[in-house]
Amino acid sequence: MIKKRIIPCLDVKDGRVVKGVQFKGLRDIGNPVELAEYYNNEAADELVFLDISKTENGHQMMLDIISETASKLFIPLTIGGGISTIDDISSLLNHGADKISLNSSALNNPSFIKEASEKFGKQCICIAIDAKWEDDKQDWYCYTHGGKKRTDKRVLDWVEEVESLGAGELLVTSMDYDGVKQGFDHTLLSEIKKHVSIPIIASGGGGNSQHFVDLFKQTDVSAGLAASIFHDKETTVQAVKSHLAKEGVDVR
Repeated sequence: MIKKRIIPCLDVKDGRVVKGVQFKGLRDIGNPVELAEYYNNEAADELVFLDISKTENGHQMMLDIISETASKLFIPLTIGGGISTIDDISSLLNHGADKISLNSSALNNPSFIKEASEKFGKQCICIAIDAKWEDDKQDWYCYTHGGKKRTDKRVLDWVEEVESLGAGELLVTSMDYDGVKQGFDHTLLSEIKKHVSIPIIASGGGGNSQHFVDLFKQTDVSAGLAASIFHDKETTVQAVKSHLAKEGVDVR
């Protein structure tokens, strides 16, 4: 049995960590380097750093901040946000990233996944999916640009495609559940799991320790990711892990 992972997420805009609800109403949380150090000491299993201003504004990657963040970590660091070339990936790996998260660029150019996977190894390539249920289509669809643009790509088709192209992991955010803190989207995650065999990181909806217990007992995902509940100290990574262990969930 592979042990479950708990992963905090830093959404970084213009050099500051921010958080919103359903991708809107962003508020300032703090300094990414200080938060990374805190989570490293809190026994987080990994850290995800998403530069959410990059895709929208196309500014230069914050390599100095990323380097400084990586220097504080003894856990894997995944970087995402506006990564569109092999050179981007090389640069990020050289500045301390362990894994790369692709979203818009992968949807715009699926062959980029294959190219990146073959060059850097599939363990390095994580595909981020911002998924939203559409009543008019009665299905989940992929969104880009920080949840602002709906694509014509069905989530369940896309996950199969990215696995076949060499993705090593999925980071699935339920936009419907994001920031609401009412629990994870078990229906979406269970459906995706039927279509792929690669690990899934679940994001969107984690509000307390019990939500992580429910996530791991009701779906076969590999990891649970959260932001605001950890940033606001409503709970801690260690508290979540202790609760999971008591409930019989095997954590790292």
